[in-house]
Amino acid sequence: MAKWSTTDIPDQTDRTAVVTGANSGLGFETATALAAAGAHVVLAVRNLDKGKEAVNRITAATPGARVELQQLDLASLAGIRSAAEELRDKHPRIDLLINNAGVMYPPKETTRDGFELQFGTNHLGHFALTGLLLDRLLPVPGSRVITISSIGHRIRAAIHFDDLNWDNGYSRVGAYGQSKLANLLFTYELQRRLTAADQNSIAVAAHPGGSNTELGRHLPALLRVPAMRVLSQSAAMGALPTLRAATDPGVQGGQYYGPSGPGGLRGHPELVSSSKQSHDTDLQRRLWQVSEELTGVTYPID
Repeated sequence: MAKWSTTDIPDQTDRTAVVTGANSGLGFETATALAAAGAHVVLAVRNLDKGKEAVNRITAATPGARVELQQLDLASLAGIRSAAEELRDKHPRIDLLINNAGVMYPPKETTRDGFELQFGTNHLGHFALTGLLLDRLLPVPGSRVITISSIGHRIRAAIHFDDLNWDNGYSRVGAYGQSKLANLLFTYELQRRLTAADQNSIAVAAHPGGSNTELGRHLPALLRVPAMRVLSQSAAMGALPTLRAATDPGVQGGQYYGPSGPGGLRGHPELVSSSKQSHDTDLQRRLWQVSEELTGVTYPID
């Protein structure tokens, strides 16, 4: 499909979508487009004040939009469990779970549970949330789990099982690459397990290319100069791969969507490929087992 855009989103009436990190950037654009298409959108955010501002902006753009807030701190396993319990109470069915929230290139920090912040938030937090909500998706025809990766999954990326928390020398770029590779390994392993369990739900991945969002606030100064913006695109364009992965009727489980332009930095969304490493089934299974051990979350399809 040439130049897929928000005009190609099918009617989302009667569908419930949970979008993490939806108060700004890619998540906000994703939530805005889904709400405009008729979905009941849950903005799962850490900062409720910013979340309220996002809700107001969405309802101003689409009067009557069905939007609600859910507090979610992906850097806290206790917070994730609390949020999941509240979501389960409110929503007996979930059609779309969009694992969008993330951090990129911060100084060395840890989550409340002691995990390196990027791995703990980008991967472990979403692994736990998905596992705790999956039984709300499994009975829903056409339900999808969309997890956002990055072209960064190819850059200095490896799963450092001997030092997942980067205690022995921290690399912002390496830690981000690890977390984004983990997002893909998780998606492909989740899809394999869904297929093996004969489930109709699917797992799909997407990446935004180079997008101008708050996610880049920790980028080196060289990469934040105006000239670099020529190589990137707006948050609205960056959200299109996510939206296509979430709504295009032709999407299949285990696929990966990203911008169509050179280097995958910008352009309309299309089916793209990921690194050879991301398709290593032994690596996928090992990461899954470790993630269960670290989070204490097991899946209803295991």
